Amino acid sequence: MSEQEPLTLAEAWRAVAACFLSCWALLARSRIHLPGERVGTRISFADGTSARVYRETRLGSGLAKDPCTLLVAFRLRLVRGPGHALFRAESLLNTPLFVGFPGFTSKLWLAHDEDGRYRGLYEWDDPQRAEHYARSLWRVLALVSVPGSIRYTVLPGLRRDDVLSGPSLVGGTARGGAPDWWRVTGAARP
Repeated sequence: MSEQEPLTLAEAWRAVAACFLSCWALLARSRIHLPGERVGTRISFADGTSARVYRETRLGSGLAKDPCTLLVAFRLRLVRGPGHALFRAESLLNTPLFVGFPGFTSKLWLAHDEDGRYRGLYEWDDPQRAEHYARSLWRVLALVSVPGSIRYTVLPGLRRDDVLSGPSLVGGTARGGAPDWWRVTGAARP
């Protein structure tokens, strides 16, 4: 995988536009689902933070042929107190910005943690596609995020639900010895 940096503006916005257009065909074919099984689950991370799942989005079965788990994190600019609830409600409108990307299968939306960081926990089909999405998304997130707060990690060969049910499958640290903000240590249902 490449260093963590966004795609060029032109590449990223072309990819986001194509995703947005693909989303409408998926909606028309009733392929996008919002299951509730994981909503309310509290996910803990190796850096000592935890966050609650507030929404799940799934495309079709939600299972990938060449699975990988993608974790994305960011801190929103200017969002405090009641603004977090407003963001969580409004974020459903962001679905067309990811669901049509090639390889997307499912996403858990995590509320802000103790450090004010939001995370997305995805299952993706093909690690390179996940990386391309994360680098494209970076340009969208940069519009609303605290500078320097955007991070992602791709875990090839691991299904999202396996990472949640067997945190010991994921060991070590991120590239370059980055903090374990991404390493799941537990998932507890309410």
